[in-house]
Amino acid sequence: QVQLVESGGGLVQAGGSLRLSCAASGSIFGTRPMGWYRQAPGKQRELVATITSAGTSNYADSVKGRFTVSRVKGKNTVYLQMNSLKPEDTAVYYCTINFRFQDYWGQGTQVTVSS
Repeated sequence: QVQLVESGGGLVQAGGSLRLSCAASGSIFGTRPMGWYRQAPGKQRELVATITSAGTSNYADSVKGRFTVSRVKGKNTVYLQMNSLKPEDTAVYYCTINFRFQDYWGQGTQVTVSS
């Protein structure tokens, strides 16, 4: 079993910042690719950012230059630093990890950006 626990969501004003954290535990061997997705009400889940085991990151165009994904070296723990937040960033943010060709998901953490 693989478990992911996210934290760090909340309510923030536009232009503010939040930092999300995610730690994976369970039957995982080695460091694995991880990522962040989000889902706004009435919309499909979308990619926010991914990071490989080596630390190479990739971002959705909508968050480039504002969000930064990072990970603890040698661990399956990732962070998402979100700056210059906009109301359209409001969503439930999910952490994911890929292990043995399967994606595992956290329970999600709510991020609400007020205008």
